[in-house]
Amino acid sequence: MAPRPDAAPVRITFLGGLGEIGRNCAAIETEGRIVVLDCGQMFAGDDLPGVDAVLPDLDWLIDNADRVDAIIATHAHEDHIGALPYLMAHLSVPIYGSAFTLGMIEHKLREVRLLDRAELREVHDRDRMPVGPFDCEFLPVTHSIPSGNITAFHTDQGVILHSSDFKLDLTPVDGRRTDLSRIGALANDPGVRLLLADSTNADRPGASRSEKEVGAVITSLMRGQEGRRVIIASFASHIHRLQQIADAAVATGRTVVTLGLSMRRNVKLAREVGILRIPDAAIRDIEDIDDLDPARVCVICTGSQGEPRAALTQMALGESRWLKLDDNDTVVFSSHPIPGNEAAVASVRNGLARMGARVLHSGQVDVHTSGHGKQQELRTLHSVAVPEWFVPVHGEYAHLVAHRDLAHEMGMSPDRVVLCEDGDQIELTSQGVTHLGSIGGDHLYVDGTVGDLGRAVLGDRRVLGDDGFVAIVVHVDLERGEIIAGPDVISRGWVEQPALLAHETAVADAVEKDLMKALADHEEDLNALSQLARRAAGRTVNDRTRRRPMIVPMIREG
Repeated sequence: MAPRPDAAPVRITFLGGLGEIGRNCAAIETEGRIVVLDCGQMFAGDDLPGVDAVLPDLDWLIDNADRVDAIIATHAHEDHIGALPYLMAHLSVPIYGSAFTLGMIEHKLREVRLLDRAELREVHDRDRMPVGPFDCEFLPVTHSIPSGNITAFHTDQGVILHSSDFKLDLTPVDGRRTDLSRIGALANDPGVRLLLADSTNADRPGASRSEKEVGAVITSLMRGQEGRRVIIASFASHIHRLQQIADAAVATGRTVVTLGLSMRRNVKLAREVGILRIPDAAIRDIEDIDDLDPARVCVICTGSQGEPRAALTQMALGESRWLKLDDNDTVVFSSHPIPGNEAAVASVRNGLARMGARVLHSGQVDVHTSGHGKQQELRTLHSVAVPEWFVPVHGEYAHLVAHRDLAHEMGMSPDRVVLCEDGDQIELTSQGVTHLGSIGGDHLYVDGTVGDLGRAVLGDRRVLGDDGFVAIVVHVDLERGEIIAGPDVISRGWVEQPALLAHETAVADAVEKDLMKALADHEEDLNALSQLARRAAGRTVNDRTRRRPMIVPMIREG
């Protein structure tokens, strides 16, 4: 049914997640009121030294805080909820999500003492309720974390359907399938006006394997480790995987032991809300590890991505408080390395091998499957939803393009598929979708506190990390036009001893020569003298070493 010509338009501002994997966040608004859909972070790579996380454009949301009515959290992965503690420092609004998702959010907000700023409102499968200015319906979806939701926004412009991260698993571990039947019913009446759909695997043919297939592999693998301690690393949020590991352990007579703060916390929460079933007699605390027969133990731990402080990394370094590995241990990586983590994962694997452990990973045995639908599953979603308009979301730019092309192949008119990036705004009216331009979509870098890093600082850190620095300290008397102390040269990470002293002396001589000439010419501007010292030092460093360390001149009066 077409919307009325005078129906209120719906505007969507994409604040993150379109052009990268991570920091998923969108603002959906009508008649001046906003609902935030997810607020995630992206973990920093090696190209962002010292950065803890990268956030969506929270500045835009904070500037519009008086118009935000609510936040919907589709599921509990960090790339969808990780930025909430930073946002909630500036907002006080209800957050909607499933019991497990809200449990994860509650812990995050309690850690930073912001829990009192959010009213956590639990939604159940197929609930329909007002959320801010919208009438929202929450549908079950299968993913690599339990209790995720597809969100259908019933608006004056028709239904806007957000797929969340999804796959079509016909045999999910918890029996909770993606609700294609309800999507089909919406497509039939009143129709899906706009589809926003996960694009992560849009460039991969076929369909993703069922999670239950992984369970069978894990059970078989565990049966083959007779007389050996088994340690399996997994994402702490992948409760379906943890369920299958626990089932395999129980079936082979092993006791489950969890290791890693997030692993222990998530297992406790999942058991409390009834989505992880492990008999009490089959699970023990890590503190009891010395009382258990190693050959009858399965340790489930964090660190599958080579995270520096994770439990598995500490084992690989021989620094674990609880476990010392040897040739009676089998370590299983139950995940693929996330792009960018390959080197860290390889380093951990090598460390484990040096300890004597037998190391198995997804390149050797099928112990992982994706939580994101591939092309066959995307085609099914499109054929069921039959959207009038479509915007690919959640993915790197190449993924978005691949999803656009797939929609074209399925018969969608090119002018009905809108390709967007971070910061882009679109508006849905009775005439269709209009691209309004961009509000910027800046990345916010976190290092201890939110938003205190800019690209200039990150550039400086890269130079320091790659080439070191050379600092020159000089005290001058501007009235007399003299150098009264220095130049003193301090450098790090530039050149090795014993050549260092000669290079530093040459830099000091060059700076002294140019400064004395400038002072004799009555130069009294400290900034100008600093620039002169920088040029003299940089020229000398380049001539002598062809290297480009950071030059830090400090010219002081008196």
